[in-house]
Amino acid sequence: FSGVLSLEVLEALLDLQERLAAIKVVSPSGGGKEVTLKDVCYAPLNPREPTLGDCCVNSVTQYFQNNATRLAMTATQSDGKKTGTADWRDHLIYCV
Repeated sequence: FSGVLSLEVLEALLDLQERLAAIKVVSPSGGGKEVTLKDVCYAPLNPREPTLGDCCVNSVTQYFQNNATRLAMTATQSDGKKTGTADWRDHLIYCV
């Protein structure tokens, strides 16, 4: 894995998503109301009172629940003959 599917790129993408999710702006046409991602996101499972967790995120990082800890996880895996370590690459291959 290299290029856009490198660990460094995925970590940077997660960081960018977190920073975007934290943005707050004041709406000049909304009477000074503060607007956040949850006010404008697509939340099909909770459209009336969405939280950030309800927002639909379409990103390769969703395979890791948009979570850096899950992206960094490893696990020991054995096929009966060989034992190795499964990491984010293996997880992505299993999901895709």
